[in-house]
Amino acid sequence: MFAVDVVSATARPPRYNVAPSTEILAVTATVEPPVQSLSDSAGDPAADAPPGLHEGRSTGRELTTFRWGLIPSWAKDDSVGSRMINARAESLDSKPSFRAAFARRRCLIPADVFYEWRRDGSERLAYAIARRDRRPMAFAGVWEVWRGPRGGSQEAIRTAAIVTTSANEDMLPIHDRMPVILEEDGWDGWLDPEADRNFLLDLLKPAGPGVIEAWRVSNLVNKVSNRGSELIDPVQSPG
Repeated sequence: MFAVDVVSATARPPRYNVAPSTEILAVTATVEPPVQSLSDSAGDPAADAPPGLHEGRSTGRELTTFRWGLIPSWAKDDSVGSRMINARAESLDSKPSFRAAFARRRCLIPADVFYEWRRDGSERLAYAIARRDRRPMAFAGVWEVWRGPRGGSQEAIRTAAIVTTSANEDMLPIHDRMPVILEEDGWDGWLDPEADRNFLLDLLKPAGPGVIEAWRVSNLVNKVSNRGSELIDPVQSPG
């Protein structure tokens, strides 16, 4: 569906509960790296990225893996990533943690379902959300490569965050935020490393009415060790 040219991700069984700091799949642009001298690349975390994950002219798409929770290249340690699983669309191009990734390193994060919780008094009720047509969703994402403070010698960590925006009318009864779900005609533009900033910001809108639907699921999803397909089974809503 995502018309990838290169698959560097290892095949794995479906997962129905993905926690921050674990691996997620993402589609990136495969590009020709720009010509640069050794001195130009010194200290640039993206220069340490595997083939395909560079800035430059886009040549195709790659399916690869990232750790969920973006770690800015300048972060002192990797613990910050667990707090940066999402990036707000409204501040994506200005917040120091995300603006460099937004400018140069964008991705599509595929998912069939995501979860959100609605407050009902003191209780939090879990809901699953999917496209009404059941096609996979493509979340707008941004990515970084982190090697530790001052370009440490440890292995490069590739990390990513999901871009969120205000809820549409279908999501609002559950939560006031939702992931940016890009339609297929926006994929090439989002992945294009040369895309215009205003064009990109215009993509970061809530899904249109009727694109998604939600259903109540068991609160078993609250425990990350529960990962089976029963997590998306509908349960009766209270009241």
